[in-house]
Amino acid sequence: MKRWFALSAIGRDRPGIVADLAELIYECDCNLEDSSMTILGSEFAVLLLLTGEGADVEQRLSSACKRVEWEKRLTVFFRPLEGEPLSYGISHHARPFELQAVGVDKAGIVARVARCLANRQINITHMSTASRPEPGSGTPIYHMRISMDVPEHVDQGVLRRELDTVAQSLHIDITLHAVDA
Repeated sequence: MKRWFALSAIGRDRPGIVADLAELIYECDCNLEDSSMTILGSEFAVLLLLTGEGADVEQRLSSACKRVEWEKRLTVFFRPLEGEPLSYGISHHARPFELQAVGVDKAGIVARVARCLANRQINITHMSTASRPEPGSGTPIYHMRISMDVPEHVDQGVLRRELDTVAQSLHIDITLHAVDA
């Protein structure tokens, strides 16, 4: 019976981390189904969705993860999922949107925007953030991009007004637009 697992790993960035993890999955007779990887500062972070079969697949993965942690100096965590993931992508009762926020870097931007979205049951499917110095002045400017699934019942006008309130209180710019599916 096919079983699903989520595996995450983090460690100092270096060439070969993806190969190490892909080999771990292959050596455990598992299949890499989906992945997301990034470098944050000097750290490499990855989240993998994989499948495997056999009564001992969880034990094989556990042993292999411990070995890779020791040999490759990665922090690795995996857990079995309860059945097959529900879907890859947008719900049938939601619309894809993208939000961008830009402004002088300050504490609370992600927290306030994310809470506004969560209060409307909006699911964030991907988020990237960065703070970069503005040319000339060197003022740190924060950039945030969020891909999200907005339930059909959410009134876009109300959502935009709530986001405008957040933007005004933080002195940032927030744009929101629907994505063609």
